[in-house]
Amino acid sequence: MTPAVPVPRYLRDTYWWAYIHPKAVRFFERQWLVNLILWGNFARLRDAALAELGKDLPGRTLQVACVYGDFTPKVVERIPAGSFLDVVDVLPIQLANLRCKLPAGAPVELINRDASDLGFVDHSYERVVLFFLLHEMPLDVRRRTLEEALRVLKPGGRLVIVDYHRPGAAHPLRSVMKWILRNFEPFAMDLWNHEIAEWLPCVQPASIDKQTFYGGLYQKLVIRKGR
Repeated sequence: MTPAVPVPRYLRDTYWWAYIHPKAVRFFERQWLVNLILWGNFARLRDAALAELGKDLPGRTLQVACVYGDFTPKVVERIPAGSFLDVVDVLPIQLANLRCKLPAGAPVELINRDASDLGFVDHSYERVVLFFLLHEMPLDVRRRTLEEALRVLKPGGRLVIVDYHRPGAAHPLRSVMKWILRNFEPFAMDLWNHEIAEWLPCVQPASIDKQTFYGGLYQKLVIRKGR
């Protein structure tokens, strides 16, 4: 049996209550709850990411990190015959939880890897998606994760990112979200204070398209890799 990938210390120290403890997984794996955490925007943000990935996903698609809720099952619905979805996560308990949500025989491989050290060969995937992952990472890990995501992406492919964003000054939830993020998501304020593009590797992508949602509280970034 291949030994599990070491769990990063920042993840153990900061997010044990959300992703590592078995009771946490049982508690948070509720569709209504993940929707509530995103102030009723889960489906909208999920569908925005899916729309950028495409109606059909031929070839190989990579999802970096598991997601509570039905995001991955919805991606699977778009995988045509002969194509595959790989999902990587550094936590075996998250991969096991995801397996329970997938239909039997789904064309999905669940892989225990660190997002910042994927280990796949260059240009392995037609598309890569990071759905609410970057805000959970300290800066150095975030930079390496973006570098890895672009490294394994094929020329002409797209990296789709959905995550938090700095809301407008008049947003009614601005103060509430600042308190929540500072107390429970200590790395997330980086996404309020910086553009994700600042953390990309030096090689410039062909294009970067950005869209914000819900008064600017969330963002979708589509990065197209140059050929």
